[in-house]
Amino acid sequence: MLVSILLEEHYRLTGRLGRLATEKDDTFQLGTDSSTYLVKVSPPDETEAVVALQTAAMRYLETTAAHLPVQRVKLTAGGDDHVTIRLNDGRTRVLRVFDFVEGQVLADANPDAERLAKAGEMLGLIDVALRPFTHPADRRGLAWDIQHFHQMTELVDHTPSPEHRQLARSIFRLFGENIVPRLGDLETQVLHGDFSPYNIVVDPKSDHFVTGVIDFGDTVRSAVIFDPAVPMANLLGRTPDHPWRDACAFAAGYQRKRPIQASELPLLPVAALARLTLRALITNWRAERAPERREYLLGHAKDDWINIERSLTVSLDDVVAHLREARHGHS
Repeated sequence: MLVSILLEEHYRLTGRLGRLATEKDDTFQLGTDSSTYLVKVSPPDETEAVVALQTAAMRYLETTAAHLPVQRVKLTAGGDDHVTIRLNDGRTRVLRVFDFVEGQVLADANPDAERLAKAGEMLGLIDVALRPFTHPADRRGLAWDIQHFHQMTELVDHTPSPEHRQLARSIFRLFGENIVPRLGDLETQVLHGDFSPYNIVVDPKSDHFVTGVIDFGDTVRSAVIFDPAVPMANLLGRTPDHPWRDACAFAAGYQRKRPIQASELPLLPVAALARLTLRALITNWRAERAPERREYLLGHAKDDWINIERSLTVSLDDVVAHLREARHGHS
């Protein structure tokens, strides 16, 4: 197999190679006699520059914030951080090797408010460390980047339920009124971009709680508020009676380390709702294109719509007041 040959040739690594299920890269776990590694081969439609951005952000954090538990990039025997594979059709794919981060992901941990705040602190620390970082590809276009949300209205047409379409339109309206006029003046920097519960490795017995941060595949330069908005979106509605509680707990921790500008704080709940809506819309769109996975995908989207609806039962002014209070409580 080509991957095994390249690993031996460039990294001097041999061992058991097993495929892992992932969304876009071809991903493998490599077990050698002494260690375990994660091997990723980028998809052919992802440019080398974008892969280089992801790797550069990880290596930057390793050198400037070595105390943060960010997944490490393993260098080749020749000191490179990747191997380029040239395909017969002229396209390229990039092979990279990372340390394998063992442990439970946050999604499986059922964290309380204090632990969610610790996860928020970790993203805050990462964003503080990444503040000065720049890269030629950091302004890449990314569908998941919340700054483009208002340009995704045609996705509503691929949403089968009229109730869901109505919910989506109300979020587009909120975003259009509150965030679009401010897009030009929001504070920006390079962000992790996908600090989701599946990319945060935790140890409930550890004081630090977060023991690993993985997957920089959505790294991009965007508005600072959009980074905490991603995990907040994932936490919306987790406690049905208090749909914003967990999201606010995360945000409180984030702000202890990376305070959000007072004028931008009111936009954070709107950004979180936009991200959750975007995920539901993209899932519906995928379900239309992949009929064989339709049931599975629509089931996932249904939960998102329920959580959007729950979240909208709370006044966003109250959510903002809660975020402000938490911020002043720890400043």
